[in-house]
Amino acid sequence: MMLTLYHGSNVVVEKPALIKQNRFLDFGYGFYTTTNEEQAKDFAVKVTKKRKEGTATLNIYEIDEKKAFEECSLLNFDEPDEKWLDFVAENRQGTYHGEKYDLVYGPVANDDVYRTITLYMTGILSKTQTLEALKIRKLYNQLVFKSEKSLEYIKFQRRIFI
Repeated sequence: MMLTLYHGSNVVVEKPALIKQNRFLDFGYGFYTTTNEEQAKDFAVKVTKKRKEGTATLNIYEIDEKKAFEECSLLNFDEPDEKWLDFVAENRQGTYHGEKYDLVYGPVANDDVYRTITLYMTGILSKTQTLEALKIRKLYNQLVFKSEKSLEYIKFQRRIFI
């Protein structure tokens, strides 16, 4: 089954690459995509404004989901549960030292969700309170390519300037 993925940026990304980030992200180091077109468009606009260069660009890809998920090591989160929260919190703090995966799939911590997770990471909310707060939010997903092997499965289709 072919799955359409989106990546919002200020540039065209025909050949995704693993580029070291200067910040800690939800699922750690990797190339971030989503199945939600609007989420990727919003990110493209934000990143273009922040970097003050380029053009807001929606990069569109396809991946053979079945093949990639079978042939790559995959960490899959179906929902924002305790395991997901611990993984995101550790990655956001730069303290994750667990197993390495080729792909990580699961809910994205957007700005609203990130505020809730920050309250958890600073001890203001308990794990139970945080998970309850997340249940009422509409969470989008992300598929993160975390290895060179995983990047072999993603195929650039086209780009749309926003």
